[in-house]
Amino acid sequence: MTNMEIIRQYGGDILASPGLQKEKTLLQHGDVSVYDHSLFVTERCVAMAKHWPGKVDMRRLVRGALLHDYFLYDWHEDDDSHRLHGFTHAGRALRNAKKDFDISEIEEDMIGCHMFPLNLRPPKTTEGRILCLVDKMCATYETAQGLAAAVKGRLRNRGMV
Repeated sequence: MTNMEIIRQYGGDILASPGLQKEKTLLQHGDVSVYDHSLFVTERCVAMAKHWPGKVDMRRLVRGALLHDYFLYDWHEDDDSHRLHGFTHAGRALRNAKKDFDISEIEEDMIGCHMFPLNLRPPKTTEGRILCLVDKMCATYETAQGLAAAVKGRLRNRGMV
């Protein structure tokens, strides 16, 4: 099965949910939506899990990865409650996920701990460790892409490209 087939099999209900659909309207890194970031992270988690030594619960991995940034607000808005987004959004995402879905202990660990070390509690599960690593890789890539596009735009505006 392809990575996307695995994601649809285990997370189709989450992908179709109103909350995840709302994520399409919220920006995460640069011009990447929270939805696209979550799907990118999930796809990379599945790819990594296929090569991970030992057992990985693919269903839990997919569901936790899709919901890891389920905070459901625009953290770029000028709002005091968003000021510490990097430190607080994992807890908000977990509360929202528990409200809208039946969350397992593995998924709870994944969502609640994915911001380690900003959040002091490291993930305890293999799935949580995979997500923590992959999320940072994807966020770095998305941010770098946005910065590269901004630099290229500035150079173009100055007639240098």
